[in-house]
Amino acid sequence: MDRPITQPPLPGSAARFAPRFGTRSLLTVDTEEEFNWADPFTRDGHGLMHVPRIARFQEFCEGLGVVPVYLVDWPVATSPLAIDIIGSAVKAGRAEVGVQLHPWVNPPFDEEVSVHNSYAGNLPPALERAKFLRLRRQVEQAFETTPLIYRAGRYGLGAETAAMLRDAGVPIDTSVRANFDYRDGQGPDYSRHPLAPYWVDEARELLELPLTTVYWGMLRRQGRWVHPLLRKLPRVAGACSRFGVLERIALTPEGVTAEEALRGIDMALDDGLPLLVLSFHSPSLSPGHTPYVRTEADLDRLYDWFRRVYMYLDMRGVAPTSVSEIISAAER
Repeated sequence: MDRPITQPPLPGSAARFAPRFGTRSLLTVDTEEEFNWADPFTRDGHGLMHVPRIARFQEFCEGLGVVPVYLVDWPVATSPLAIDIIGSAVKAGRAEVGVQLHPWVNPPFDEEVSVHNSYAGNLPPALERAKFLRLRRQVEQAFETTPLIYRAGRYGLGAETAAMLRDAGVPIDTSVRANFDYRDGQGPDYSRHPLAPYWVDEARELLELPLTTVYWGMLRRQGRWVHPLLRKLPRVAGACSRFGVLERIALTPEGVTAEEALRGIDMALDDGLPLLVLSFHSPSLSPGHTPYVRTEADLDRLYDWFRRVYMYLDMRGVAPTSVSEIISAAER
């Protein structure tokens, strides 16, 4: 019987890719509604004011030779403007679209809105499945393509999520945020999951692409044991980061400087990762919607982060890839 997707995989589950694949990077965009991250979850307390900014970001990606993967949730998948902007790029082969489930804004609305229920994997499996299938159909119809990749909003996988994805014919999940533990917020624990892609099931029908988060510093090899202890001592953790003892670096422009990201890339390549998965939230494309982009100057820094990161990836021989290329290159 397959292990739940919320548990680390068994030895021997690591994915292998065709030699031509080399080392690649994948850009994923949590393409979602705007809401105040500090407020309680609501069904209707959100907006889509940032959506027009996606057009500029898409042009920017095309200039870099990057095919972004827009992981869209229900409000975005039902927005005519988002469908037009993203759909045009998808039809031209310059972008891909996947599914991201935010259960509190995704019908059917049969559950209480709460922190616990904001993780789709915490819902009764039948309700998680019903919400996912409704969203998947909407994405397929709106963008006229079959979505091949899924991310649970808030990284909220559940024990039955893998079966749900396999039954729906979705071959890739990218919900695991390795080196993060969300149990304090009633979510899953990914602190022991691998960073490299792996097969979730014995039949090798579902491929997991963990988001890339590495440890840097003198104690980086002990990071998985030391960092959880440092979380309880914020001042000590800050000092460890400043003095190069230990720092956790996620490959995202949100809360991570370009200098930190370049160090993270070095560590990921030093660890031999075949795929680096970058991510950020689409509301950060317009000031005032996330804690990371409050001003136009912050937005300029976000774009500069991508310029510097992709220039460095190119210098290190890491080419951008796409979901379709990953599926083609994966060896079963």
